[in-house]
Amino acid sequence: MIRPVVLVAAIGLVVLAVDRAGGGGSLEAAAPPEAAAGQLATFAGGCFWCMEPPFEKLPGVLDVVVGYAGGREPQPTYEEVASGATGHAEAVQVRYDPARVSYPRLLEVFWREIDPTDPGGQFADRGRQYRTAIFVHDGTQQRLAEASKQELARSGRFEKPLVTAIVPFTSFYPAEDDHQDYYKKNPIRYRIYRFGSGRDRFLERVWGAEAKEEQPMGRWKKPSQEELARQLTPLQYEVTQREGTERPFANEYWNHKEEGIYVDVVSSEPLFSSKDKFDSGTGWPSFTRPIEAGHVVEKQDRSFLTLRTEVRSRHGDSHLGHVFPDGPPPTGLRYCINSASLRFVPREDLEEEGYGEYQQLFE
Repeated sequence: MIRPVVLVAAIGLVVLAVDRAGGGGSLEAAAPPEAAAGQLATFAGGCFWCMEPPFEKLPGVLDVVVGYAGGREPQPTYEEVASGATGHAEAVQVRYDPARVSYPRLLEVFWREIDPTDPGGQFADRGRQYRTAIFVHDGTQQRLAEASKQELARSGRFEKPLVTAIVPFTSFYPAEDDHQDYYKKNPIRYRIYRFGSGRDRFLERVWGAEAKEEQPMGRWKKPSQEELARQLTPLQYEVTQREGTERPFANEYWNHKEEGIYVDVVSSEPLFSSKDKFDSGTGWPSFTRPIEAGHVVEKQDRSFLTLRTEVRSRHGDSHLGHVFPDGPPPTGLRYCINSASLRFVPREDLEEEGYGEYQQLFE
């Protein structure tokens, strides 16, 4: 979502600056509510790539379109909106069945995906084109939106005032085809952007266990302790199940340079990529970020008479290592991980082992 090159560089998402330019695809004004079954709701929450998935997976939602709302110019292009000159905000228009999902439920999803206290944009994306807003289509939506905002303000969830605007809907223009379902068409680039933007960290900090999780739980499972005792080596079991630490400079991956991804040795969920691996000089595998932010959980660790941040796999609940704020750009983080917690999948084996979607990381 970031247009200025200096901002892209700041979080290391240069590759995304090209993606965000947007390609072809026709622009047509959105059909009025009476043109299709269901009712419409329109929300602006910063990057419209990030606002599409949480609504699409909601039962009762019929369709989600990303586009531009609240501006002055008709038929705007992505470049025009990104410049901030048209007054539009990146937005999503949700068509839903009110018999299956209520407007208050849509509002709940909306609030839990944004920072409603930020008047200057959302996370790494700055400018009014990334502002938050609820574009109400009628008086009922206006009343429900105002009540929802007041309830959130009273909850004490946020220390700062809520600045998300509630304004009458005027127009909505679908974005170019390249931006529709971006998270499905370019899953890896989307996840890297989303992690780098800071959105997920903010939402997890504010909402904790209530934060939404995009990756379904069913694919990655932790075996029973009996199975783990048979499958893992004594060192792997000691590290993953008992929070052990292997010796530096004497482990499998500390100096490993082959292209591929590292998965949890317990659950096989993807954790890190060789693209984000660097030599930290510590003698343990080190990474600037996870390949899947939702697969790595941070916990306070007060052992050894100091406060550190432990990282564990979400689905396997394996102890992986720790994360420190002394890493290189683009994140400034150092995920210091035990080799014994990892299994490496070479680039040429990704498709065969069911990780074909990660091939695009190396293209």
